[in-house]
Formats: sequence, structure tokens, C-alpha cells
Amino acid sequence: MSSFNIKNDLQWRDILTRIGLVLVTTAIIVWLMPRNSTTNFKIERGKPWIYTELSAPFDFPIYKSDDVVKAERDSMMRQYEPYFIMNSEIAGKHIRQFYKDYNKGIPGLTDDYLSIVANRLRELYGKGIMNNTDFTRLHQDSSRMIRIINGKDAASAAVSDLYSVASAYEQIFQDESLAKHKDILQKCNLNDYISSNLTYDKERSEASLNELRNSIALASGIVQRGQKIVDRGDIVDKKTYNILMSYKKETERREEGKKGLSLVIVGQVLYVMILIACFTIYLTLFRKDYFEKARSTAMLYSLIVLFTVIASLMVEHSVLHVYIVPFAMVPIFIRVFMDSRTAFMAHFTMITICACILQHPLEFICVETVAGLTAIFSLRELSSRSQLFWTAVFVTFASALANLSLEWIRNSDILKLSLSEYNYIVINGILLFCSYPLLYLIEKTFGFTSNITLIELSDMNKTLLRKMSEVAPGTFQHSIQVGNLAAEIANKIGAKSQLVRTGALYHDIGKMMNPVYFTENQSGVNPHEKLGAIDSAQMIISHVTEGVKLAEKYNLPNTIKDFISTHHGLGKTKFFYIQYKNTHPNEDVDELLFTYPGPNPFTKEQAILMMADTVEAASRSLPDYTEKTIRELVNKLIDAQVAEGYFKDCPITFRDIAYAKTVLIEKLKTIYHTRLSYPELKK
Repeated sequence: MSSFNIKNDLQWRDILTRIGLVLVTTAIIVWLMPRNSTTNFKIERGKPWIYTELSAPFDFPIYKSDDVVKAERDSMMRQYEPYFIMNSEIAGKHIRQFYKDYNKGIPGLTDDYLSIVANRLRELYGKGIMNNTDFTRLHQDSSRMIRIINGKDAASAAVSDLYSVASAYEQIFQDESLAKHKDILQKCNLNDYISSNLTYDKERSEASLNELRNSIALASGIVQRGQKIVDRGDIVDKKTYNILMSYKKETERREEGKKGLSLVIVGQVLYVMILIACFTIYLTLFRKDYFEKARSTAMLYSLIVLFTVIASLMVEHSVLHVYIVPFAMVPIFIRVFMDSRTAFMAHFTMITICACILQHPLEFICVETVAGLTAIFSLRELSSRSQLFWTAVFVTFASALANLSLEWIRNSDILKLSLSEYNYIVINGILLFCSYPLLYLIEKTFGFTSNITLIELSDMNKTLLRKMSEVAPGTFQHSIQVGNLAAEIANKIGAKSQLVRTGALYHDIGKMMNPVYFTENQSGVNPHEKLGAIDSAQMIISHVTEGVKLAEKYNLPNTIKDFISTHHGLGKTKFFYIQYKNTHPNEDVDELLFTYPGPNPFTKEQAILMMADTVEAASRSLPDYTEKTIRELVNKLIDAQVAEGYFKDCPITFRDIAYAKTVLIEKLKTIYHTRLSYPELKK
């Protein structure tokens, strides 16, 4: 396969990968977005309407408020009469049984008491007796009426005029003629002849109840299509509020009636896909290198998805106001680990997606855009914990100010300002303080290294650095000098100075394993004199591999390991390589024995370190330190590195290299300046 075909295949693979990334991101966001396409405005009674003019898109009734409907229903229920059927046979059955049981009369009483008790029972059954359960339920309302059906007749009766089985028994003894013989009559077990003759008629009662309920009108009027409901700036009075709520209720009712695939989902997919695609195109055109690092891509899209999903869930379940979500964390994290432009693009993409599901989309976009820009501007370079504290303060203040300005635009009365949103903004600012501990989580999850971590690693009391200062003091001083030179170059050409300074401190830690084999740590004794050129070369080369092992042992970040492995690139130990070739002129030399494992530098900071390391080490061997010798040394060494292709894999320009040469020459002139000899005092 030709190189053109291979390149073409890789290009198509990149395109398909990015399309897949857009589709997957869109699917996750839309899957968790609310499915409500109803009115996205906030209705506040007694406040001005802050949106554009609203007209009715369809005919809809003006629904009565829940309180009004409840009051009418309660009033109607007072007219409701449940139906009971009277069984006239029960009275005759029990009275005949009574006569049968006491056909010889009631013991202890005259014969006329038999008819007195029977008449009393007949009166109770005539008024109506209920079972105890129904009677208790209905008797709670003394004004309650029921409808008694007796054959073909139906008549209303007050519950207070009826009896339960228990109260009917007690009522027998309310008769004066029977009360004085209560002790004798109680022995007759008169309750055996009392039972309910009123039975609840469920079918008729429910039909009557439904008829009453249906007679209550739920609407008090109608709004016709095209009729203006409210205009911008109008005060939402009681009547307008009721109409707006009716419009919202009717819209929701129509929405629930839809079947099949809703246009809401189609619109959400299209909207989110456009925004994510625009963000992906931005990365493709201006930050293509981020796609080459899976961790960068993963962090960018994960943060957008995470905060969008949080906002969707809060809106879906009406948990809290969305202003409480610290969206400004997204630009903070991206600014710390990447760049400002990408931080803003990611933040704006995220908040415009969230805006489509909120009640105040315009206000939300304005406030959160100000918050994101403030976070980005206040974090030009994160070098201390206090910066995150002040960032949270600035973001809170800027958000509150932006919200206040919008309040004044739509409401001129300062007394009517809503303070609830400012409470959420303050809580948002407090949550932003969590950015610092979350930075560590982001670092470990996606493999980034923040400036704060680099500063902590630069502490001379760190175990590795302290050990190097004791075991290999010459190497330690060399590393400090290289770090200073490299940081100056980085500041000059716009690279990351803190990163290259920290990388310089650790780039030679492998020399601690055998410090005496390196000239800066020797004091008159050179162990290489007893070794052959190949063994000496391998000993020198081993400081790279040993350094990587130490970095892994002490859990140094990958960015620091890269400085260790690339500061010599794929170069050779030229001293021993040339020495071996001179002593073995007719022998084929295995160049790998004299070559560092590499790779060559692949970042601008690694190239800076290679230049600073080479020049600083070589400058120690100059016989005299003049501007000419320093300039010639710097130009010779760096031109050789360029000629040998060490910088082909990193994004450093010839202009950057020229600036690096200038900085190195000026700094070395300052370090090795000629000192004046002090005169002696004449005696």
C-alpha cells in the first residue's frame, strides 16, 4: 500500500473517530435531558413579565385555581345525599319473633308491657336503623342528610334523626314507662330484636356523586387563538397569572397526549449535536494536538457531559436552583491543564446546551458566561492555592453583579428584587472552593500535572532532591543551573517555565546510582580510566534508565519521566564513541552501544531542557569565559542538535531556537563574568 493510501486511511479514521465522539456525547446528554417541551418561562405573580409578548397559539380554557375548585367542591359536597334502602320486612320479622319468645308475657311485668315494647321497636324501625360503621361515619357531620328509598318512594332524612344498632337499644329505655323497669327489661336481651334496616346503595350514591362533581365547571372562560395574553413589562396580576397557568397546564396536557417519537427529542438531538460538532470542529482546526492525547479529549468531553447531566437531573427532579451548580469549575480545570481559548469554548458549549432546558435561558447564559470568563482571566497561571480562593471570590462577585444588572434592566423597583438567586450564587461560590481538591482528582484520573504539583515537586526537601544533594552534590548544582537557564528560555518564548524548571531538577536523578562516574561529582579520581569505552558509555547511558526507574518508584508524574527519558534524546555518548572509533579504526562499531534510549524531545519544554542541559554542562570545560567563546559554544552545540534532527518531533520553531541561544549566551556571560582582582593594602 502506498504512503498516500496509508495517509488517506488515517485521515478517514480520524474523521470517523470524531464523528463517533460527537454522536456518543450527544446520545448521553440527550438521553438524560428532560423531555418537557412546554413553556420555559417563570411565572411570578405581582412582578413584571420579562419575556417578549405572549399570544395564545391555540384555544384553551381559563382554568379555575385549585383553591377555587376545592371551595366549590366542598360547597357542593354539602348538598350530596348518599342513598340508603330501607328493608321493611326486617321490622316485622323481629317484632314477630319478640311476640313468639314472650307469648306468656314478660316475667315480672304486666301483659300490657308486651305491646308497649313492640310499639317502641316499631317506632325505631320506622325512623331507620343503620349499622354502627355507617352511622359513625355519617354522624360526624350533624347537618348531613341522606336519601332513604322505601319501595317506590324516596325521602330525605337527617342523620341526626336516625339510629345505629347501639343507639336504638339505648333509645328503648328513654320511654318513661320502660325506663322504670330497665333492670327487668335488660334481662330480656332486647338487642337480639334490633338490627339495621338501612343498607347503603353504592351504585345510586356513586352516580349521584359523579353527577354533582361533573356539574362543577373547571374553567371560568376561554382564550381564543391569537389573543394577546401578556406583553413585556406588564405586571402579572391575579387574572393574568391565572391565564398563564392555564396556558401552561393546557400545553402540558396536550404534550402528554402525544404518541410515538416526539419532535422534542428530535429537536434536542439536533441542537446538542450542532453545539458538540462546533466544539469538535474548533478542536480540529485550532487544537488538533489534543486529539493526539486521549486524556485531553476524555477530560474535555467528560466535563461537558458531567455538568450538563447534573443540570438536566436537577431540572427533571426540581431538586434545587441550577445556579447552585459550579459550572465555572469547567473553565478552571481546562485553563489549568490546557489553555484559555479551549476553556472558554468548552464552557460556552456547555452552558448553551444547559440553557435549552431552563426557565431563564438568556439570564443563565449571561451570568454563567461572565462567571466563566472571570474564572479564566483570574487564572492566567496557577502557582498557589490562594489563587483558587480568589478565583471563587471573583466569580461569585461577577455572577452576582451580572444577575443584578439583568434584574435592573427588567425591574426598576429596587424593593422588588428577588434575593433567592443570590443565595444560590453564594453557595455556588462556596462550592468553587472544592476546585482545589478536585484538581488532584482530575490529575490522577486523566494523567495531567498542575503547576501546584510542579511547585510541590520543586521543594528541595523532597526525598529525591534531598538525597541527590547529599549523594551527588555536583549533579544537584548542575540541575539547579539547568533549571534556571531553561526557565528563562521558557519565559522568553512562551513555554511553561514551571514545568521545565521542575523537569530540570529531576532530569539527572539516575546519576545518584553511580555518582562518581560523572565528572561534576568527581574529586580527582576518574573510574572511567579503568573501564573500556563501551562499558563507560553504558555506565553513562544507564543514568537515563535508572532515572526512569527512580521516577516510577517515587510516583513522579509522567511529564517528569518524559524529561528524564528525552533530555539526551537518541544522541550518542560522543566522547566514548569517538574514543572507541579511534582505537578501533578498522572495526565496524555497533552504534546502539553508544546511543541513549530516547526518544527525542516531543514538546517545546523538553527541547528547551535538552539545549540548556547540553550548554550548561559543556560551558564548564571552557578554558576562558569571554563573550566570543560563550557565543561560539552555544551556537556550535545547538546548531549541531538541530542538524542531527533532535527537534523534528517537537513544536519548536527556528525563532524559538534563536531566542533560546540569546538567553543562554546572556545568562552564561552573567554566570561566568570576569571578576576584578582586589588590590592589596600597602603597609
